[in-house]
Amino acid sequence: MSQTAVESPKLFGEWSFEGITVRDIGLERYLNLEPIYIPHSSGRHEARRFRKSDMNIVERLINSLMRPGSSSGEKSRITSVVRNAFVIINIKTGRNPIEILVRAVENAAPNEDTTRIGYGGVVYRLAVDISPQRRIDRALRFIVQGIKDVTFSNRRTLEEILAEQLVGAANNDGNAFAIRRKLEVERIAFSSR
Repeated sequence: MSQTAVESPKLFGEWSFEGITVRDIGLERYLNLEPIYIPHSSGRHEARRFRKSDMNIVERLINSLMRPGSSSGEKSRITSVVRNAFVIINIKTGRNPIEILVRAVENAAPNEDTTRIGYGGVVYRLAVDISPQRRIDRALRFIVQGIKDVTFSNRRTLEEILAEQLVGAANNDGNAFAIRRKLEVERIAFSSR
């Protein structure tokens, strides 16, 4: 009897997680690329603190897109939007869309931020390093904020805009909202040193 090789799951049955690496050493431990078919964990990470780093990065993107306001509570619709955006990314770039997402998060994650310090009744800003978990959170927030800003009163579909923003951030394009926002945060932190 011959043994058949078990193939690792592909995202949406199309894209493989194999060969995708995280180049940023600081984010490597917190950017989960565990192979899954459908990015839906049913909130298993909610019970314990910092468990969201065990959640797949594609599901974290979907959950970020579902923030209150425009499409809260519509995970199946947002999942199909992300799937269609991944198809568009694959057609436009010819690359694996999961890799594009990982590069976009790496490029949009700020290294430094500011915090408010009150000293003797005077409040001033002080530059601080950001933890890897927060860097990923901020990167996803910047990407989603850019998508929401562009989609407002725009004729293009959400899928097209999501694909455009992810490709722009992955290419470190200065016109992508997430990259502009990251540079702005780091510029303010640099001036607060």
